[in-house]
Amino acid sequence: MEVYWLEQTESDVPEENDWLSRGELRFLESLRFAQRRSDWRLGRWTAKRALAACLHSSDSFPGLARIELRPAPSGAPEVFFEDRRAAWTASLSHRSDRAICAVAPSAVELGCDLELIEPRSNAFLADYFTAQEQELVGRQPVTERSRILAVLWSGKESTLKALRAGLRLDTREVIVDLADASSHVHGWSQLHVRSSGGRIFDGWWQVSDAMVRTLVADPSPAPPIPLLNRSTVLSTD
Repeated sequence: MEVYWLEQTESDVPEENDWLSRGELRFLESLRFAQRRSDWRLGRWTAKRALAACLHSSDSFPGLARIELRPAPSGAPEVFFEDRRAAWTASLSHRSDRAICAVAPSAVELGCDLELIEPRSNAFLADYFTAQEQELVGRQPVTERSRILAVLWSGKESTLKALRAGLRLDTREVIVDLADASSHVHGWSQLHVRSSGGRIFDGWWQVSDAMVRTLVADPSPAPPIPLLNRSTVLSTD
């Protein structure tokens, strides 16, 4: 099963807002804090560019304005194109002035996450991870622990998004297994996640630029396919 992904940075987002729909512009104006507005615009820009490629729609500013992500009752994003529900599902994440969007056909349960590799306390490990995951982290060389902990945390976040639960669920209710971390396909390594309800999700993880990217889906996804080129110049016509 094919899943597509796109990453963008704050510098990729245009200053103008002509690529937003009228409803999105109203929502943007309701956001009080500058950082919240910036993060929201970055996420929407990334998602619209990814979805335009999958929908074979124009990536001009007017074309992007026809694509919207609207929250479902669960809070998960739903894709609309020209005011109609589109046959695609999308998942978003942003961290440290970067955003990623994963896109798959609408029948797929999908989640993605972007995490910064940074030191975490022993209390964080004890509070949010299962005994199995704590043991995995404990077996790592000291220099690798922050990286593996970030991958496990990101895998949990992706899975909770795929379950449309977010952090309403205890993070210990999903257990991440990195499988054969030495096996790589186009720079991605496999992971598997088991939830307390018996659900199994397969996925992929990647590390570069001190950032972890994870993606999980059901049905099981092939290695993620990159969309577009960040250097692409968009038309404003």
